[in-house]
Amino acid sequence: QVHLVESGGGLVQPGGSLRLSCEASGNFLRLNDMGWYRQAPGKQRELVATISSGEIPHYANFVKGRFTISRDNAKNTVSLQMTSLKPEDTAVYYCNAGVKVVRGRKVDDDNYWGQGTQVTVSS
Repeated sequence: QVHLVESGGGLVQPGGSLRLSCEASGNFLRLNDMGWYRQAPGKQRELVATISSGEIPHYANFVKGRFTISRDNAKNTVSLQMTSLKPEDTAVYYCNAGVKVVRGRKVDDDNYWGQGTQVTVSS
């Protein structure tokens, strides 16, 4: 079992900044791509940013230039630095991780989600 624990959400004024962090723990061989998704009330969950195990980032167009994703492979963490926040960034933000796990004599790919952390941008 793999656990992803997010932290860093909260209430911030428009134009402000927040940093989200996510730590992976449990039994896995290694982490593959990690990322952040978000879901606003009444909307579908959408990709915000992902980062490969080789630390190559990918961003949704609506956050380019404002958000920065990073990871620390030694600590099994992924972070999302959010700046110039807008009210439309309000959502529950979810950490996601692809992992390689050993099951018997096989190595499988699995995918896990964190429990989510609320980000509210409001004056």
